[in-house]
Amino acid sequence: MRTCREMGVATVAVYSDVDRAALHVGYADEAYLLGPAPASESYLRGDLILQIATHCGADAVHPGYGFLSEKAEFAAACAKAGLIFIGPTANAMATLGSKTRARQAADAAGMPRVPGSVKGLKDMQEALHVADSIGYPVMLKAAAGGGGKGMRAVFSADEIASAFAAASSEAERSFGSGEVYLEKLIERPRHIEIQLIADTHGSCLYLGERECSVQRRHQKVIEEAPSAVVGEDLRRRMGEAAARLALSAGYTNAGTVEFLVDSDQNFYFLEMNTRLQVEHPVTELVIGLDLVRMQIEVAMGKPLAMTQDQVKLRGHAIECRIYAEDPDNHFLPSPGKITRLLQPSGPGIREDCGVYEGWTVPLDYDPMLSKLVAYAETREAAIDRMIRALDEYVIGGIKTNLGLFKRVLNDAGFRSARIDTGYLERLLEGGSLAPDALPDDSPEVVAEVMAIAAALFVADRKASSRSTQAASAALIGKWAMHARREALRS
Repeated sequence: MRTCREMGVATVAVYSDVDRAALHVGYADEAYLLGPAPASESYLRGDLILQIATHCGADAVHPGYGFLSEKAEFAAACAKAGLIFIGPTANAMATLGSKTRARQAADAAGMPRVPGSVKGLKDMQEALHVADSIGYPVMLKAAAGGGGKGMRAVFSADEIASAFAAASSEAERSFGSGEVYLEKLIERPRHIEIQLIADTHGSCLYLGERECSVQRRHQKVIEEAPSAVVGEDLRRRMGEAAARLALSAGYTNAGTVEFLVDSDQNFYFLEMNTRLQVEHPVTELVIGLDLVRMQIEVAMGKPLAMTQDQVKLRGHAIECRIYAEDPDNHFLPSPGKITRLLQPSGPGIREDCGVYEGWTVPLDYDPMLSKLVAYAETREAAIDRMIRALDEYVIGGIKTNLGLFKRVLNDAGFRSARIDTGYLERLLEGGSLAPDALPDDSPEVVAEVMAIAAALFVADRKASSRSTQAASAALIGKWAMHARREALRS
């Protein structure tokens, strides 16, 4: 909507009952009610969305990055209704948006991929057969969507039945399709993706890579661009492979090809996201482009205004996904009213926020509140800038994962880029923070012990009033900062 406003294009929002007072509703030029809170009765009702679009005289539909954004049927319905779908064609989406058909296309394009089934599994028995043929551990995945939904890791034959049922059921609830496939689970890989944009004139650009290895339950938590381990040669090879896949399928508009990269820098095709992704701001900052504007211009039939040799990466960007969830209680969603909101700003800080003070976060949808992005000339400076921004961020009334990011960004394993897709789970379990964890007598560990001791001492001495708790938190923070600095100096 912000991009459209800059372009002089009017916008129309749709909303469910619980989103009546949502930020996007007030920002749009027009807004229309879809239906009740359940997504199946509102945001997944493509027929209602098209009725509203026709009624208000809209020219185009931008699907965002959730709900119907990867539904080929919806893209086809838009075209049939005379509306421009700001994304790939229905045929290209059907080919690459389905995880199983995308694997077949990757094979045809000669791309290396993770071993496993290339078609959806018929039943649990077929899953068991494929798993036995490629060896455990394996991963069951939803064929019709992503975002960590419909995914289950399986380490033995005894786990197949329950994992297959759970993955299929979750996929059906999340994407309207229970189809799942199976692939080899590559242990401790990095998750690196290539951003693409293709026009209707035969040009396709790859806009660098994003490192998305910090994940919890296969859901990305922190993303950054560029990756600390990808050099020019690997970037070119991955980018050219991704572009080759897109062009072979007649793909247009924005999309992302995801890879797993092992310790020897071998890369394997994972899947393609046929839409804009949550983490697109980090690419925008290091490339200096507005991907949404490029999406709209491609949908209007305009050719891309640059060539591949003009794509240059500058600096480093990191994104934290701020969620209404409780890290101390198994990351359960924390719906409720936001009673206080102090947002970070200053040099190099961008926040794409969807909430405001006084807004009630509903339980019905993904609990992401905002995307906080820090940009600087170097990765180290971007990390420090993000920590500063997190210190400024206050969200009252609900639980959030703000504290988790400080823990990660201050960890020596993350700061030295010794990460993989299992890194965060190990950190949360209190075990190895990285493949080569720090010894117990390292300055970083000593600092943590000193900070914890100081916190316990202060907490024991203070009363339980809110004002005193606030003072204790501030004192604990000062003790932790002082302890860390002293330990690092030593």
